[in-house]
Amino acid sequence: MQILETELPGVLVLEPKVFADQRGFFFESFQQARFQQAGLPGEFVQDNLSRSAYGTIRGLHYQRHNPQGKLVQVVRGSVFDVAVDLRKASPTFGRWHAVELSDVNHRQLYLPPGFAHGFCVTSRDGADFFYKCTDYYQPADERTVLWNDPQIGIRWPDVGTPVLSAKDQAGTPLTAADVYP
Repeated sequence: MQILETELPGVLVLEPKVFADQRGFFFESFQQARFQQAGLPGEFVQDNLSRSAYGTIRGLHYQRHNPQGKLVQVVRGSVFDVAVDLRKASPTFGRWHAVELSDVNHRQLYLPPGFAHGFCVTSRDGADFFYKCTDYYQPADERTVLWNDPQIGIRWPDVGTPVLSAKDQAGTPLTAADVYP
């Protein structure tokens, strides 16, 4: 596994070693000992899988009092995946980093607690998105930062009119968000 640092401290792109031949491919998407040796958390408590149609934007989500670290990957299709630093004391507060995750490049993204997360589905046949979390989902604790907040300035891919949930359409601008200290 190769680990690539981003400009946001703690947000890492992981490139697993993929074994491919005429039958297909194989790779380890998670191995606790290897992750701990690399300095990543090895304690995940919840796995999630979502399927989304082309043009869907999910996010920017986070939990304020029970923050989650997330290890995310795409198992079918492709997405433009985004992390936004919500740690008020961080020198990169409000900045974002994006990476393409797909079933072709097999990349994963690790977001430590303190970041909002979102993605846009860029594959025409939709995408299946898998992620591991370091804390349990707490619906009452979930917050949403407005996906197109001009202060953050994410340059989302052009997918026409994005498909958004009511919750994501009503996200809070960063200036009014309940962020981390």
